[in-house]
Order: sequence, then C-alpha cells, then structure tokens
Amino acid sequence: MPAADFTRFVIDARYVRVGRHDGISRYTAGLCHGLANILESRPDLDVELMVSDPRQLDKLPDLRWFMGPDPVSAGEVLTGRLLNRRRPDVVFSPMQTMGALRRRFGLILTLHDLIYYEHPDPPQNLPAPVRAGWRLFHKSPWPQRVALNRADAVVTVSQTSAALIRDWELTRRPLFVVPNAAERSSIRDAGEATESWDHRSKTPRKLVYMGSFMPYKDVETLVRAAAALPDHELHLVSPVSERRRSELTALAPDARSVFHDGLDDGAYRRLLEDATALVHASRAEGYGLPLMEALCAGTPVVCTDIPIFHEVCAEAAAYVPAGDHQGFAAAIRGLDDGDVARERITDGLRIARRTSWEESARGLLGVVDRVRYDRLARD
Repeated sequence: MPAADFTRFVIDARYVRVGRHDGISRYTAGLCHGLANILESRPDLDVELMVSDPRQLDKLPDLRWFMGPDPVSAGEVLTGRLLNRRRPDVVFSPMQTMGALRRRFGLILTLHDLIYYEHPDPPQNLPAPVRAGWRLFHKSPWPQRVALNRADAVVTVSQTSAALIRDWELTRRPLFVVPNAAERSSIRDAGEATESWDHRSKTPRKLVYMGSFMPYKDVETLVRAAAALPDHELHLVSPVSERRRSELTALAPDARSVFHDGLDDGAYRRLLEDATALVHASRAEGYGLPLMEALCAGTPVVCTDIPIFHEVCAEAAAYVPAGDHQGFAAAIRGLDDGDVARERITDGLRIARRTSWEESARGLLGVVDRVRYDRLARD
C-alpha cells in the first residue's frame, strides 16, 4: 500500500482513569473500543495508544501501545518530541493541552465544554500548580484560542458545546462534533425495565446523584429537594470530602442523604436500576454522562432545564429551572404516576439505542482522514 494511502494514527489515552471513569476517561475509552470494533473495515489504518500508566490498559482494547509522560507533569512539554520519533501521521487527544512543540504530525485536539469560564474553580484532585494554571488559563479566552489553534482540527462532544465554541470564537480551525455515546451492552431490556417499576416505587424510594460536588453542580438544590420528600433517599455516589459532606448535611438535616464515597461500576449500575430517578441540578455541562447512564439503565431523569440536557435526553426527562428545589421535588412526585414513569423509561431506552461508540469512532476517523489528506495536499 502506498505511504500516502496508509495512516499511522495515535490516540492519547493518558486521561483514562485508574479506578472509576470520569467523563473524559469514559469518552476516551469508548472511542478506543468503538474504533477497535471497526478496524477490520479500515486496513489502511495503523493504530497505537499512548498511555502514562500500564493500569490504564485494563479499560482499553487490545491495541498496540506505548508509554508517554503523565499529562499533568512537567514532562508534558516533551510529548511532541516523543511522538515525532514514532512518526504518526495524525494524533488525537481528548484534551486541548497536549504538548506538541515542533510537531511533525497532524493534530486533533478536544474541547469538551466552556464551563470553567463561568465557573472557574478547578477540580480539587489536580496538583496545586495545575490548579493555579487552570485559573489563569480560564481568566480570558485567548489562552484557549492559542491552545486550540495549534491543532489541525478541533473536536467537541455535543452540538451545544460546538455552538458555544463558535460564539466565543475560540478557534480558527475546522470544528467537528464527535459525540459521547451509550455502551450498547449496558442498555437494559425495555420490558424488564418497565416491569420493575412497581418494585422501584416502594418506599424508601431512591434518588441517585452521580457527579462531583463542585459549586456549579448545585448539589444543594438536590439536598433541599430531598428534604421535601420524606419517603425518598438521596444517594450521592461520588467521593466527597468530610467538609463538603458536613455542609450538605447541615443544609437540610431532614433529608435522607446516603453518601457512598464512590462505587464500582457494577454497584452503581445496580443502584441505578433500583432507583426512582437520577437527579442532576447542574447549571452547566459539556454533555452529562450520568444522564445517558440512567437512560441506558431504564431510569427516569429529573434535571436542570439547560440546553445540553435537552440534547442528551430530549423527551425522556423532566426539566426544572436551575436552583428550584421545589420544582425538583414536584417533578419527582410526578413519577408517582406509573404511566408517566414507564413512558419516560421507554423514551430513554429508545434515545440510548440511537447512539453507539462505533458510530462516534467513524466520525472521528472522518476527521482523521480530512487532517491526513489536507496535510498531504500541503506537502
């Protein structure tokens, strides 16, 4: 096969988490698995994964791999040099900060959302120097423009995020949507999901929140709503600091709050399947992966009335204005009508089946092909 017809493609998989996925980790792993499932149809493609910890391979398909630096270490500035030595034609990163100094390859970077311009507090699990840099990075749009314009193309995960990127004029590069997707194997049988509703509607009814406890997530609204629903338990799945737990408990002492401090995927799935609803009061999101997980599990969703949640859930959710805990309580009470609940379940499962990681991987390969041939045309 002539060199021009053969593409060496590297996926930056260093953001796959050891332990439970976060959003970027699941996005990366999902694309990798989707790609592995369709590789037979692309004999012109040679794929390698770049990881920074061999334990990440547990969540990735059986593809060739090599070690790169920790992406939040000082060694990140040398990533471009490392990649140059491997001679890829195109590299895809699920973030926008990959080191690419003096690169000799096509580069696709990803911007998931614009949350941190409005809500600038960085994730607390990052090292202190990285948190400081994070704040500086999001004080103005120009650092983001510099980062994204280093690429040949930019990817985002939703039409909502794409519209915001265009509104903020964050890049001059071609912009593509390669969406998040559902795990096909995780989509519950519709008959089983609807038949289980009578069991799920027995007290105490379970409400599930999956996500961080950062301010823009507005978990306070969910706790207040739970306090207005004495026959419901609010299950908060993610790890939480003692300080944050005390704040939320003091905010609504009457709420039946259950803090899990993290669950493995199996336990989380069982909790979802046994729940009356997944609840999410976030004021901003790039996608909303927990909502899609709930749709797959056949669990109704009650969430904030923001554009991205409409994009993910369409008619399968109940939408409430941000900060309206009484509205959340009323929407949850609306699920007392079994017909309403079963309709939400079947609508959600239908929406989940419209997506697949294989389809998203094909979309990504379309971007790879464009970058590859645009670069060949310039050479």
